Amino acid sequence: MSTHQVTNQAEPFVDRSFLDDDRPLSEAVSRWVERDDAMSLSELGRLAGTAEAQEHGRLADANRPVLHTHDAWGNRIDEVEFHPSWHWLMTQAVGAGLTAEPWTATVAGTAHARRAAGFMLWSRVEAGHGCPVSMSYAAGSALRRDAQQAARWLPMLASRRYDFGIRPVAEKSGAIAGMGMTEKQGGSDVRANTTTAMPSPDGPLLGDTYRLTGHKWFCSAPMSDVFLMLAQAPGGLTCFVVPRALDDGTRNPFALQRLKDKLGNHSNASSEVELDGTWGARLGEEGRGVRTIIDMVGATRLDCVLGSTATMRDAVSRAVHHARHRAAFGRLLIDQPLMRNVLADLALEAEAATVLAMRLAHAFDTGESDYARLGVALGKFWVCKRTAPMVAEALECLGGNGYVEENGLARLYREAPLNSIWEGSGNVNALDVMRAITREPSSLEALTKELHRVRGASGALDDHTDRAVEQARSLQPDSPDAAFTARSAVEQLAVAMQAALLVEHSPGVADAFLASRVEGGHGHTFGTLPVDLAAATGPILDRIG
Repeated sequence: MSTHQVTNQAEPFVDRSFLDDDRPLSEAVSRWVERDDAMSLSELGRLAGTAEAQEHGRLADANRPVLHTHDAWGNRIDEVEFHPSWHWLMTQAVGAGLTAEPWTATVAGTAHARRAAGFMLWSRVEAGHGCPVSMSYAAGSALRRDAQQAARWLPMLASRRYDFGIRPVAEKSGAIAGMGMTEKQGGSDVRANTTTAMPSPDGPLLGDTYRLTGHKWFCSAPMSDVFLMLAQAPGGLTCFVVPRALDDGTRNPFALQRLKDKLGNHSNASSEVELDGTWGARLGEEGRGVRTIIDMVGATRLDCVLGSTATMRDAVSRAVHHARHRAAFGRLLIDQPLMRNVLADLALEAEAATVLAMRLAHAFDTGESDYARLGVALGKFWVCKRTAPMVAEALECLGGNGYVEENGLARLYREAPLNSIWEGSGNVNALDVMRAITREPSSLEALTKELHRVRGASGALDDHTDRAVEQARSLQPDSPDAAFTARSAVEQLAVAMQAALLVEHSPGVADAFLASRVEGGHGHTFGTLPVDLAAATGPILDRIG
């Protein structure tokens, strides 16, 4: 139509190098990842920014998986059909070594940090397929504790070959793992699980075999090759290795009742599963199920931090991209003072999340278990909590354009609350922090030592750190008052962690973070940086790329 001339619109957000454009992440990669691994990450970042990858992400989200309980002849098959773009995304993710590969390293290196950076880069393409990628990574941390199960499953979960379909693992070139922990009556309270596991010696699996009966309320990626599941054995809550296909080619009883209709994460098939005499091999001791999966929980929570950080980064990148192309009232949005305040504030939040996420992954590489135990729970609480309001603000920067599906912000907004719920909601993580501090005081000591690395650089940060550590030490699990204030203590510690890391590694933006988040020069919304930081917004936004 002659009246329809499109002007003053941003260019498509494609053909970008997600690693090279992300200075906080690229600096963290230079700091904590070996050079050869960093080169492969740069390639992954370029692929993630292509129009092809972004279109596959859109198609995987728009075309939800479909459950087929029976075939045309009435036979029960319990299969989920995915769009071809899902399989393309999975092929790239597995091929980049984003699953269990770090757990196969024989010497200390930078495998977890490399994988963390890759997971953040690739999560910016589409978040839903990151669920089975994450669970395959996390499962390796638990399986490696059992030599027999590790020998069978770990090489397959670490494979860089994506091999879809329900077949015996011996016939496959790679495998994916899922998990079935939560049940309808318990949720995060897995000790309330009612699924039973009865010993059945000489079953068709390696190790001590059991038959499981019960209902799993949230079982994501049900087309995975193997699952870690919790069930009540005679000796108490126990962890089990549950394959979908048995070695003789028959299928393990695994009835998919329905797929969840979720707010976001549309590409990922979250299901309800009925177990009826399902074969499982015990992993760890009877009655020690929670202890067996504790490393796995830490790994999945790390991925919640990584995934939320990726969502933050993509949101602010899209907002800044829009502002650099869109003009209003005679100037580009990026040159409008109040918009610069908002964008710089968002960029600060994303950079603080990035440096914290990569430092936590580095702790996995260095074996800093005390620091990681507490740091991951803190990061999981805080970064995931900050994601939803941040994405909402980034979406608003695009105005009505941000609210329509084509610009990507709407999908990010639907994803934003997810990681704050999965692997323990905010309350669960806050209480876990309280328990860790009281039961494992070495974790707080390790964190305090880390915070004191920058002691003296900022009097305000020193005071904040002292108050946060003191408040944390006062937390006692048997005190209702302590539990009531646990979130406050966690928030203060998490901000101290981010501030200290920025002072040490990102001095160019640390002053702005301190002034706004530590010294009190910040309101209750984004875009409330104090006026004396106006000149700093330029260097902060330059780090967006």
